[in-house]
Amino acid sequence: MIVRIMGEGQVKLADAHFTELNKLDDELLEEMESGDEEGFRRSLGALLDAVRRLGTPLPDDALEPSELILPSPDAALDEVRDMLSDDGLIPG
Repeated sequence: MIVRIMGEGQVKLADAHFTELNKLDDELLEEMESGDEEGFRRSLGALLDAVRRLGTPLPDDALEPSELILPSPDAALDEVRDMLSDDGLIPG
């Protein structure tokens, strides 16, 4: 799966990593629902760090269609809330 982190670029992730990413996504969703800005920052950072660590970056000139778009690390809680579906950022 090709994942885009807004403002950073794209990475290719194996489907085997989605269990770990879904756990982090669930934590992010909980922080957002509670309105905990500090927890939201921590959870978003952990999710993006995991995508970077587990994924393989695509070259900057690659124009692959992204199957998943994640917010930038500096995105506001309200911006991310608007991006979310009921299932979170990572499809289950």
